[in-house]
Amino acid sequence: MISVRDGQNQILSGITAVVAPELLPVTRALGRVLAEDFQAPIDVPPADNSAVDGYAVGSADIPATGTRELVVIADLAAGSVFDRALAAGQALRIMTGAPMPAGADTVYPQEVAERHGDRVRVGPLAKGANVRLRGEDVEAGAIVVEAGTVLRPQEIGLMTSLGAWQVMVRRRPRVALMSTGDEVAEPGTPRRPGQIYDANRFALRGSIEQCGGEVIDLGIVRDDRAVLKARLGEAAAGADVVLTSGGVSVGVYDLVKEVLAEIGAIDFWQVAMQPGRPLAVGSIGGTAFFGLPGNPVASLLSFMLFVRPVIYKLAGRRTLFPESWQARALEPMSKKVGRTEYKRGILRFNGGAWEVRTTGPQGSGILFSMVAGNCLIVLDEPRGDVAAGELVTVEPF
Repeated sequence: MISVRDGQNQILSGITAVVAPELLPVTRALGRVLAEDFQAPIDVPPADNSAVDGYAVGSADIPATGTRELVVIADLAAGSVFDRALAAGQALRIMTGAPMPAGADTVYPQEVAERHGDRVRVGPLAKGANVRLRGEDVEAGAIVVEAGTVLRPQEIGLMTSLGAWQVMVRRRPRVALMSTGDEVAEPGTPRRPGQIYDANRFALRGSIEQCGGEVIDLGIVRDDRAVLKARLGEAAAGADVVLTSGGVSVGVYDLVKEVLAEIGAIDFWQVAMQPGRPLAVGSIGGTAFFGLPGNPVASLLSFMLFVRPVIYKLAGRRTLFPESWQARALEPMSKKVGRTEYKRGILRFNGGAWEVRTTGPQGSGILFSMVAGNCLIVLDEPRGDVAAGELVTVEPF
């Protein structure tokens, strides 16, 4: 059996290209991956401007001690420009964000200035106070959002503040998805005796969409070799990744591995992990293929560990794996040496430290353990049983 880390490295080394870029309006770019560095076309702010509501003055008129009276010659609102220069002894009433007039380099906040009619009395103040300088936030030409960034509302806000209305992003990687097996029934239809409703396909569909992929949903494929072979071939022709659930163990009707060996290639199919050991990884005509286990927890976990990084890499993301950190175990946990185990956990911050406990029974068919938990407890291959109070690695969902 191959280790989880070796499996991940082997899979990702086979992904040598990213999907093509496309130009989108910024209104449709949320959650997409930026295809090229975004450079600021202008300075931000575009001109020196006032950081407060107050009075713009020249620093030569600022008294070193005591107070001085200046003549207020006009009011300047944000969005307007004062087309004259301040002379000695003059002040300009200015609003936050309004461009600084020629002859002025300092702003008195209105709460520290004393206004009487067309005159204002001011005291000592540092030169340049309350002025935001041109390019102070962003200089023209600077890279403000790097390629490979997943665009959040704040990146979109920054780009539109620089005048962008469309942006070059990677298209969504296309993932063809199907469930296999006569025992699987479509939700919303009558279920025959011995059948179970298809949970995996819908959990995986949500997982694909959540990490930025586009789903090609091929439904349920029965245990028919010819049909499965045809559907897999069609799927590979129109997708970047083909993903199946079920049919990868060693049962008589587990056909996925056999068909994959006929029309493509199997790189490996057993991973030293629990849950999720049977996992068919390979390719069909150059398209990455993943045959995930039928048990729902094993299926979701295998997706997180092996498929999600591939979708991320195809989309051009810079970060492929989630953050992890240490937490103190609140209970003992059994663990076999020689495989990586992933327990579903409930992580919380308590008394200045992170602590974690399991969700309860950890069977690979107990999908509720993924619902009740908020993290994976990752126990590496060399580790044995965990005692309460020991530190363990956690990866939040």
